[in-house]
Amino acid sequence: MKVTVIGTGYVGLVSGVCFSEIGNDVLCVDINEEKVNQMKQGRSPIYEPGLEELMKKNIADNRLNFTSSLKDGVEFGDVIFIAVGTPPTENGGADLSFVEAAAKDIGKYMNGYKVVVTKSTVPVGTNRKVKEWITSSLSQTLDFDVASNPEFLREGSAIADTLNMDRAVVGVDSSKALDMLRELHKPFNTVLVETDIETAEMIKYASNAFLATKISFINEIANLCEYFGADVTKVSEGMGLDPRIGNKFLQAGLGYGGSCFPKDTKALINIAKEVGYDIRLVPEVENVNYRQRSIFVNKVVNSLDEDLVNKKIGVLGLSFKPNTDDMRDAPSIDIINALNGKGALITAYDPIASKHAQNLIEDLEIADSIEEVFTNADAVLLITDWKEFKSLDLGELGSLMKSKILIDGRNMYNPIEVEKLGYTYITMGRASREEIN
Repeated sequence: MKVTVIGTGYVGLVSGVCFSEIGNDVLCVDINEEKVNQMKQGRSPIYEPGLEELMKKNIADNRLNFTSSLKDGVEFGDVIFIAVGTPPTENGGADLSFVEAAAKDIGKYMNGYKVVVTKSTVPVGTNRKVKEWITSSLSQTLDFDVASNPEFLREGSAIADTLNMDRAVVGVDSSKALDMLRELHKPFNTVLVETDIETAEMIKYASNAFLATKISFINEIANLCEYFGADVTKVSEGMGLDPRIGNKFLQAGLGYGGSCFPKDTKALINIAKEVGYDIRLVPEVENVNYRQRSIFVNKVVNSLDEDLVNKKIGVLGLSFKPNTDDMRDAPSIDIINALNGKGALITAYDPIASKHAQNLIEDLEIADSIEEVFTNADAVLLITDWKEFKSLDLGELGSLMKSKILIDGRNMYNPIEVEKLGYTYITMGRASREEIN
C-alpha cells in the first residue's frame, strides 16, 4: 500500500519507518528541507534506539522516501496520515493550526480517493473539522474519508511498541476506509479496535489520563509510606500482582513529564470545561504530579540543613525518562531551577539530553563524566533512571564527595546496601530499616 505521512516529528517518523518495515511504500513529508535532506541520508532528527538502522534499511530497499513537497506527498499516498504537532495553548487546549494547514493542503492537492487519517493527538471532534477543512480547499469534486488512528508510542521503546503493538484503534464512518485500514494493520498481527471517530479520539485521552492517574496515585501512597515507615516499592509489587491493577506505571518517584501525559491531561481538562462538565479527578492528578517535584526539592534542602548557598549539587539525569533526549516538561527543569534559586551550584550529567537541557536551564553546568558529578559534591541527585545509573560503583564514587548524601528520585538502589557504604540515602517512599534475617 502507498502511505504518506505528513510531519516527521516523533510520531510521524517512527510510524512512517515502521509502515515501511512491514512492506508498504512510504513517503514522509516535512516542510523543513534541511531536515528532509538529513533523513534522506538515513540520519534521524530525533533520538530513538534502533530508528536510524531501520531508516537506512528501508531507504536502501526503496520502501521509504522523504520529500518537502506537500503536493508530491498528497498525490502519492492512498492513505495519508496527519502526524503534525498539536502543542498546548495558553488555556491548556490543543493548537490545531498545523492540523488545519495540513488538511487544507491535502484538499488542495488531492488527485483521487484518499483515506486521511489523523495520527496526531487531537481533541474530540477534530476529525469532523478535518473533513470540513479538506472539503473547503478541494479544487474539484473528489471522494475521500477521514479516520482517527491515535498513537500509543513510548519514547525510548517506540519501534518495539509499533512493530509489536498491543492494539490499534481505528475510528471511521466508512466501510471502505475501514477495509483499507484493516489491510494496513494486518501485518502487525494486533487487536484492531474498530469504532466511530469520536470514540477513537476519546480513547487516546482516556488512556493517557488513566496512566497519569496511576503514577500520581502511587506517588501519593509513597508520600504516605514515609509517615509509617513502609516501603512503597513493596507496596507497588503487592498491588501490581493483582491482575485487575497490573504492575505498569506503579513506580513511585518524581512523577510524569514528556510530551504526552502533561499535554493530554491538560487537554482533557480543557475539553471538559468547553462542554460545561466539572471534571475533578484529572486536575488532582496534575496537582499531585507537580507537587512531587517540590517534595523532592524539600528533601534536598532538608538534607543540607536548609542552606544551599554555594553548595555543589550533582545531578544525574536530565531527560524526562531514559532512552530519550526529550526535555519537554522534564522534572529536572523545575528541580534545578528551584535549587539554583536557593543558591546551589549545579553540575549535571545526562547520556543524551545535555545540549537540550542547556537550552532550557539557564547557566547549567554540564559534566563530561559521572565522576565529575560526584567530585566535591555536597549531595548527588538521581533524577532520571538511565540504565547506566543503576550499577554505579557507589563506594568509589562516594570517596570523591565532600559529603556522602545521595537523594534518589527514582528508587534505583537498595537502601540497606547504600547506607552500608556510609551514605545518607534519601528516597521516595522508602524507610531505612535493618535487614531482615
